[in-house]
Amino acid sequence: MAEELCLRDQLDFFLNERLEQIVISNPRKKEAAQKIRIRPLSLRGELVFQAEELRGKQAFHRNMPKDEALEYIGGAVAEEYKQLELRSGLGTMQVLVSKAGKQTVKVKKTKAFEKRPAGEGTAKIQAAPGERRGGASEGGFGRYASLEHNRRKRYILEEGRPVLFLIDLGIMTGEGKGVRAYYDKFRQINRFLEFIEDILPELPKDREIRIIDFGCGKSYLTFAMYYYFRELRGCDARITGLDLKQEVIEYCGRLAEKYGYEKLQFLHGDIAEFNGAEQADMVVTLHACDTATDYALAKAVGWNASVILSVPCCQHELNRQIGNDLMKPVFRYGIVKERMAALYTDALRAEILENHGYRTQILEFIEMEHTPKNLLLRCVREGRRKENQKEIRALVEFLGADPTLLRLLGLQGET
Repeated sequence: MAEELCLRDQLDFFLNERLEQIVISNPRKKEAAQKIRIRPLSLRGELVFQAEELRGKQAFHRNMPKDEALEYIGGAVAEEYKQLELRSGLGTMQVLVSKAGKQTVKVKKTKAFEKRPAGEGTAKIQAAPGERRGGASEGGFGRYASLEHNRRKRYILEEGRPVLFLIDLGIMTGEGKGVRAYYDKFRQINRFLEFIEDILPELPKDREIRIIDFGCGKSYLTFAMYYYFRELRGCDARITGLDLKQEVIEYCGRLAEKYGYEKLQFLHGDIAEFNGAEQADMVVTLHACDTATDYALAKAVGWNASVILSVPCCQHELNRQIGNDLMKPVFRYGIVKERMAALYTDALRAEILENHGYRTQILEFIEMEHTPKNLLLRCVREGRRKENQKEIRALVEFLGADPTLLRLLGLQGET
């Protein structure tokens, strides 16, 4: 049951070893960090809270005891940010700040804690029936967080909890354990859901979220997105997957029907020719080959999508185009030219998206040892375009290239 309460009292209740993550976002001041993430950490046997401040392409970390963390979070919400999202083993909390500075605090506690006053009994939390609590020899905090600096990875889709679509796709056993041969895929799915969790505050909360997944393929991640939004987060989300392979689309459609996923549909078609939507809040393009990624990005920009998540693949276009006398000694090595072309392609895509009002990061999707296609473009629409058209034109001329995304979107601010 959600309720409106005092922020500090609720933080006092939630700041303990069962905290999973706090995300503070939507800065009100230009000098503020773009986002702050906070998690619990055990350092030399003491519980602290680590704040990660994201500023541009850098992350700054700060470890604080509980009292200091209370002041830090309270000050950030009161003075600099519009939104806070908290997830814990004890429940969830959302804070929204109006233009006038009024805070709306909404809390939903897990059933066992609904009637417990804020701040009462959180120092020593009893395990729920069937849960094993850890002592000091086990890291001190049981299953809710292995808080050591080198702690075992906790996944959003936890092992030991069977998920039907993962079982049917061969990634998980009926007992909820990851299948060894597909464990990299299991890790990749969870990594992708972490990226989604980071951008969740950017998506609508008062209406249906419209998501389009271009080049969905076998749809491991499409099903994972649906499960995350609908089952884990309780969001009203509608997802459409599009792919060129008719048999794959038919198979995924049957699975969606089997699971009762009424707001998940799969369509057969080409990204460049897709006209089945007038609007999208989030566009996903994972391993869409070569310029198919560019068409997906262009459609996302045309829809003013709030979020774009793209893992490009097979960036052949610039490899065929680029030519520069100064770079000939480098480009004559085929593998070097191929890798440089791929990096130039994605860097140009990021800069073009920045020019169209998207804050864009290029992040490691999964470790290089598991797949060479490991870069993800995470783009959040802010509306403030980057004045970089001259730099983009200069780079394109230097490379002797004509990128598809530039042809599709052009550059804002050019006369």
